[in-house]
Amino acid sequence: MTKYSHKYNIILDNMDLTEYRLKPISAIMYIQDTFARYCGAKRVAAYDLFKENLIWVVGEFNIEFVDKMPFWSEEFGVNIWISEITKLKIYADYELCYKDKVFAKGNSCWFLLDDKTKRPVRTDIVTDRFEICEELAIGEHKKFKLKDTVQLVSEIKHKNNFSDIDFNDHVNNKSYLNIAEATASKEFKQSHVLKALNIRFNKESFLGDVLDCTTYNTDEENIYVHKITKEDENICDIQTEWNNREMSEETIVKYDLELNRGYK
Repeated sequence: MTKYSHKYNIILDNMDLTEYRLKPISAIMYIQDTFARYCGAKRVAAYDLFKENLIWVVGEFNIEFVDKMPFWSEEFGVNIWISEITKLKIYADYELCYKDKVFAKGNSCWFLLDDKTKRPVRTDIVTDRFEICEELAIGEHKKFKLKDTVQLVSEIKHKNNFSDIDFNDHVNNKSYLNIAEATASKEFKQSHVLKALNIRFNKESFLGDVLDCTTYNTDEENIYVHKITKEDENICDIQTEWNNREMSEETIVKYDLELNRGYK
């Protein structure tokens, strides 16, 4: 077996209140959970590695949304596989499927760190646990390049709280996405839907840290760059691409009908 699969039902907290569908940002959480389950099956989960003073960290996430998202409470699947292993990096590609269609796909880059020094260690510690599937979900693995920014759109400050912290005692990845999303207006989120997301994690941040999140537009319509910093440190870079949302009266009625059928 070269691909690992797991099925989920969308919970209320991960539903887009505009259309009752899975929120794109929440898809990242399900991908990370599937990767953790895969590592657990291979006996290299976080709790396995703690014994050797090692931790998993993710360096990048790249994802494209290519079809309609599933509705709240409905079942969808995540397929994940290890597509490449280098001396210091492990690449996991993935696809999310709903009603036999792929609705999102992408890749991620993972590192193993020494928990004390926070330095990367060689991947050959775990290489023999994984099988390689050379299929690429969205093309070759390469560091994404941020678009040139044009002007500042918005900025906010965020003080990390307990709900932001993960089991490694630093801010969890999804929190950075939530912080970046908070810079967008309600009107923008109601009229646009996420098409693609690239995120690069540069440094850790911790409980009580005050983060600055600035959002810039670019010379390409509906593509934005979000920079999360702490004082002079670059914590996280995010790039988002959006489509205009089509939400007619007929579409709203159709959604209501489909949801009602789901209750039976």
